[in-house]
Amino acid sequence: MSLTIPSLLSGPRTDIFDPFSVWDLSDEFFNSALANTMSSSSSVREASAIANARVDWKETPEAHVFKADLPGLKKEEVKVEVEEGRVLQISGERSKEQEEKNDKWHRVERSSGKFLRRFRLPENAKMEQVKASMENGLLTVTVPKVEDKKPEVKAIEISG
Repeated sequence: MSLTIPSLLSGPRTDIFDPFSVWDLSDEFFNSALANTMSSSSSVREASAIANARVDWKETPEAHVFKADLPGLKKEEVKVEVEEGRVLQISGERSKEQEEKNDKWHRVERSSGKFLRRFRLPENAKMEQVKASMENGLLTVTVPKVEDKKPEVKAIEISG
């Protein structure tokens, strides 16, 4: 099902309704509301870093596959966890670049700080077989699916 959600910042956008998502922190409305409640600009940058881990979720016949863009991070800086209730959690932290005394910054657009994304997986997810890999800043998490069992059909002989 496709759902058009008007954005307060950039006009209409199309998103896919995700009934399995626990809490999607990447929503622009959430970010703008959060920015309005935070007082210091560094707090706003840190809060937006929480929401900036963009994740794609696709379902294939064999598995649920999550891909997260995490440029500049090493696998040691990222955690993939499975919680009770079939919740997949991807988290980590991007360190802030050291500032030298004589440096003069003209623009700071790359976010730093912690990020966290959570997804409630459907009943067909094999939670004990989750695998994750990371290559060139792309985290791929694969959650195999339980095979659909086709109902066994038994022919019954008709007497008479």
